[in-house]
Amino acid sequence: MIKTKQHKFSLALPATFLWIGFVSAISFMEAWLKFRAPGVTLPIGLSIGTLVFGALNKVEWTLAILILLDIFLFTKQYRTKTTALLCVAILILIIQTLWLLPTLSARVALYEQGIEVAHSPVHFYYIGSEIIKVVCLFIISIRFLKLHGRIA
Repeated sequence: MIKTKQHKFSLALPATFLWIGFVSAISFMEAWLKFRAPGVTLPIGLSIGTLVFGALNKVEWTLAILILLDIFLFTKQYRTKTTALLCVAILILIIQTLWLLPTLSARVALYEQGIEVAHSPVHFYYIGSEIIKVVCLFIISIRFLKLHGRIA
């Protein structure tokens, strides 16, 4: 009997870890560290943040699409818990793309125009959504490693 090599998330596994790495490095490190750099004023930091988070969003969509392609087109292995967690991560990405990032960018634009911006919980919603997204991606990556035979 000939054994066929089973596709084991060759795109999804590294894409998930890359996604975790990008979000962790930017959201949990770069975002607040830039304000501690000498000479970086609040307007400059906010401008940098808008640019960096816009780019991160595009990278996240690319990685999410790679994971979806791998699961639904190449692997065709639908694991209920993994798929549900991926749906949560992508739903968060949709909310960030359509509501949180545009809202935060609009607040930055007002601030840059010298308009006083009232306090808002939107920034905390974004941070909270990033934490939930990374937890989902971490669990997904562990499940992919198990399916890949890398861990028991």
